Amino acid sequence: MPTGKVKFFDDAKGFGFIASDEGAEVYLHVSALPTGTLSVKPGTRVEFSLFDGKRGAQATSVRILEAPVSLARRARKPADEMSVIIQDLIRLLDNLGAGLNRGKQPESAQASKIASLLRKVADELDD
Repeated sequence: MPTGKVKFFDDAKGFGFIASDEGAEVYLHVSALPTGTLSVKPGTRVEFSLFDGKRGAQATSVRILEAPVSLARRARKPADEMSVIIQDLIRLLDNLGAGLNRGKQPESAQASKIASLLRKVADELDD
C-alpha cells in the first residue's frame, strides 16, 4: 500500500490532499478516513489505497500511521506520579526481560502495549 503525508485538509469542506512518498499528489475525501475520524492534520503519515477518480488519483481506505507531534506545551505530571509510573514500568520490563531470558517472546498485543507505554513515558520525560 502506498504511504505519504497529509499536505492539506479542510475540515469545513471535507477534503484535502496527500503528498505520496512516490511524489504524486492524491485527493483525500473525508469518507476515506477511518471510521469516527472527521479530520487529519497536515503532516500526518498515512497509508492508503488508490483508485482513479474523476479528478485523478484518489485515496481510499486510509489508515493513520503517525500523527504529527504537537508543538503545544502541556503540563508535566508531578514527580510523585511519575515515580509510581516508573516503578511500575521497571517491574513490567523486569518481567519482560525474564521471559526473554527464557527464550519467550512477548505476545504481539503485549509487545505493542509495552512499546506504547515506553513512548508515552519518554515523551513525558522529554518535556
